[in-house]
Amino acid sequence: MKCKELLKGLSYECIRGNIDCEINKVTYDSRKLSQGCMFICISGYVVDGHSFAYEAAQKGAAAIVAEKDVEIPKDSDTVIIRVEDTRYAMAFISAAYFGHPADRLKVIGVTGTKGKTTTTYLIKSILEQAGYKVGLVGTIETIIGDKHIPANNTTPESFLLQKYFKEMEEEGCQIVVMEVASQGLKLHRTQGFTFEIGIFTNLEPDHIGPNEHADFEEYQYCKGLLFKQCRLGIVNKDDAHVDAVLKGHTCQIETYGFDSSADLYAENLKLVNKPGELGIDFAVKGKMDFEVEVPTPGRFSVYNALTAISVCRHFKVEIPQIQKALLGAHVKGRIEMVPVSDQFTLLIDYAHNAMSLKSLLTTLREYNPTRLVCLFGCGGNRSKLRRYEMGEVSGTYADLTIITSDNPRFEKPQDIIDDIKIGIGKTEGKYIEICNRKEAIAYAISHGQPGDIIVLAGKGHEDYQEIEGVKYPMDERVLIKEILMERH
Repeated sequence: MKCKELLKGLSYECIRGNIDCEINKVTYDSRKLSQGCMFICISGYVVDGHSFAYEAAQKGAAAIVAEKDVEIPKDSDTVIIRVEDTRYAMAFISAAYFGHPADRLKVIGVTGTKGKTTTTYLIKSILEQAGYKVGLVGTIETIIGDKHIPANNTTPESFLLQKYFKEMEEEGCQIVVMEVASQGLKLHRTQGFTFEIGIFTNLEPDHIGPNEHADFEEYQYCKGLLFKQCRLGIVNKDDAHVDAVLKGHTCQIETYGFDSSADLYAENLKLVNKPGELGIDFAVKGKMDFEVEVPTPGRFSVYNALTAISVCRHFKVEIPQIQKALLGAHVKGRIEMVPVSDQFTLLIDYAHNAMSLKSLLTTLREYNPTRLVCLFGCGGNRSKLRRYEMGEVSGTYADLTIITSDNPRFEKPQDIIDDIKIGIGKTEGKYIEICNRKEAIAYAISHGQPGDIIVLAGKGHEDYQEIEGVKYPMDERVLIKEILMERH
């Protein structure tokens, strides 16, 4: 492929050589340099790709794309292309390199603080029920046909994202539903194509700090970038920040929520409380009119379902297909019910900060459990403040807290537990500490009382425990099976 074809639509300056040169590979990874490649220098948080420009030229790179001055051997014939932002350029170059696959797919992007993962799986479930072939990109995994690829980032780097799009097109996918993180928008990972639909779920202060967002205003602004890059925006009308997120939007807008002025809204909420299962039933009103039940609890489950329904309406999905898909949809590690007893309810959830834990526990409280039992730990080499806050939340909203280990990383598990106890100490909440997570879960199950709701928080979809730089296999579903077998 000609270098100039990869640069179409980009503003650039060729400061050395000729852009008519041939490119046989595009890479931003210095470990994958080869003869005839185009090397894109990315300024990372830890490593700056510009420092590998000399090596790239030595190894025969046909072209180097840079945003600052680079040094190469004087006798090299490597072309140097200067752009304002190499991450932005990489998104367009990657799209061109893979043949613009997103132009032939309907890409649905979901952004927001909470609900992204669940919403993407619900949309996928409903659309597949209607006969569409759907790819998925998100926090847990990327799904291409029968292939499940574990995720490193919520939104992959633009090059990898375009590679996935290409594979999805080859697999026969018509639609892609993906999580769009604010960080992914900030770093231009989703440039180079237009979303068919952009979705906004909600916004709360999160991801603010070093290597993330400078402040809440930047976080909010970055979320809003999605609505300058999609044809239709579907947004939560009830969220206090919706107008700020939509500032400067260039797409059509539709709304959902509990407000009856929304295009699609929910009313007549009824809690569903069966042995070992919690859910919610409600009426969908506005542009559609029908009853639906979802097998997960709380108002946020209604929001997630409404979002999915709002999207699937545009793909002409029949109401019975929506109802069936929502009733059967389950997302790994997101309020995931695990059947262990007819006497009490056990569930796994990814809630791993104070905000998400409070939201989860207050939702479960509405089901009037005999006791609400919360088992959790906190990650090592992370903020102590998170530990104090989660301890205080659990102590306030749970009847019993079982403090255990999460991913201790390079810290001693007991030191983390002691920090959590400082938070619980501010409350009247009862707690016990069992450092070994399997033993802690076994205790929770064997001491479950009729009518209890027991939540295992923090690990969610994760199937490992990280200790001193090593990820050891540890899936809570497997632990529960082992515990039940050992009991029998």
